[in-house]
Amino acid sequence: MNFKPLHDRVLVRRVESDQKTAGGIIIPDTAQEKPMEGEVLEVGSGARDEVGKLVPLDVKKGDKILFGKWSGTEVKMNGEDYLIMKESDIMGIITSSKKKKNK
Repeated sequence: MNFKPLHDRVLVRRVESDQKTAGGIIIPDTAQEKPMEGEVLEVGSGARDEVGKLVPLDVKKGDKILFGKWSGTEVKMNGEDYLIMKESDIMGIITSSKKKKNK
């Protein structure tokens, strides 16, 4: 896919949610809530501040993010569903929780 978001926009793919409960009950698609977690696929060049200086985005390609339930605009490209949203719609970046050992 060749798509480059403009300015402070980000292209996101939702992370698939579990289709079973912990007890093994399968949840039908109509009853599932859309996940609020995704992966950044592409980012724009950044926003401009009051004096016109380019401010780069804090997120980068490959980041796992958390966003609001109603954030972004859903689009379909090449048969797949994506979201295009502004960086301000992103609540945070999810990082792995590796514990450091003290020696």
